[in-house]
Amino acid sequence: MSYIPNSITPHGGELVNRITTPEHRAELLSKAEYLPRVLLNERSVSDLEMIAIGGFSPLTGFMNQEDYNHTVTQMRLANGIVWSIPITLSVAEEVASCLQVGGLVRLDNPKGEFIGVLQLTQKYHHDKNQEVLNVYGTNDPNHPGVQVVYHQGPVNLAGDIWLLERHCHPLFPRYQIDPLTSRQMFQDKGWKTIVGFQTRNPIHRAHEYIQKCALETVDGLFLHPLVGATKEDDIPADVRMRCYEILLEHYYPQDRVILAINPAAMRYAGPREAIFHALIRKNYGCTHFIVGRDHAGVGNYYGTYDAQYIFDEFAAAELGIIPMKFEHAFYCTRTKQMATSKTSPSQPEERIHLSGTKVREMLRRGELPPPEFSRPEVAAELARAMQIETATKS
Repeated sequence: MSYIPNSITPHGGELVNRITTPEHRAELLSKAEYLPRVLLNERSVSDLEMIAIGGFSPLTGFMNQEDYNHTVTQMRLANGIVWSIPITLSVAEEVASCLQVGGLVRLDNPKGEFIGVLQLTQKYHHDKNQEVLNVYGTNDPNHPGVQVVYHQGPVNLAGDIWLLERHCHPLFPRYQIDPLTSRQMFQDKGWKTIVGFQTRNPIHRAHEYIQKCALETVDGLFLHPLVGATKEDDIPADVRMRCYEILLEHYYPQDRVILAINPAAMRYAGPREAIFHALIRKNYGCTHFIVGRDHAGVGNYYGTYDAQYIFDEFAAAELGIIPMKFEHAFYCTRTKQMATSKTSPSQPEERIHLSGTKVREMLRRGELPPPEFSRPEVAAELARAMQIETATKS
């Protein structure tokens, strides 16, 4: 096993690296024009990158049928290692029929650029209805994760992958910190305990509160917003990143927080995705992971704290990362501070909390969220972005 900075063992025991060496890349490029091609969508590109950089360790490629079936039905790989979300490459029948098991497949991004290779070991049909019912807990086609599965091809391609080259992120090169690097950064800072935080939304006061509560008990905070594929109505990644930068500049200790992007795509799988997100942060070197209200949820598909309860289904040792469970935080008008029902004597009418939908509606009307909900600098940035979006559409 190669040297891995930071003492936290990656999931499965080894940090995967599936990025080609210059020699290997040259060899693959020489074959490029002769290889059968599969065009990846945005989510598959994210999955390819996450496998290659070790974010999805122990996966070394897209799942075979045995691992897929075990993941869907048991939340484990075939070897028993905990894994809650299937990572698959699905294609149409006509695409699959042209591919030879045992051969190489060229993987192109949506622009048609050669970015990776699949060593095809298996082609298999998958039961979409079984997948969505198990992974998402519903077969409602309005669920964004279910929609993706139903629109996928009926055949999964399995096999190890290689990413040709790790390019700098076009928008956030400064924050592109892969697992090997984050582990080295934690070690250089002397951090032995690190709490990871997943978000696909701008951070508001409730998020800030639970992060700082967690930061009281660990050495560092790894703020890890997801910048892969999300729903169309989610706030764009560049806007969210500006909000994070503003907040960290004014309201956080500079030496105890690292901001980095998570290139993974959002699944909106609620409880199962909470486990998935925790294991990813374990691979990045985190010892703890914040799980708040309705983690990775969407609409009303999941119970408020289902994403916390699911952690109790696994032994602590097999997860290898400690969940830090927080109740819904709000601004308490009685005590004049952020709190949860565990610490506040307030009644519901004394609590200020807004949904993401409500905030977007306010911003579209030109209204700023109250300072009890969002820091003024962040609210102003969101309002500016919303005005630009509205002007562009009109």
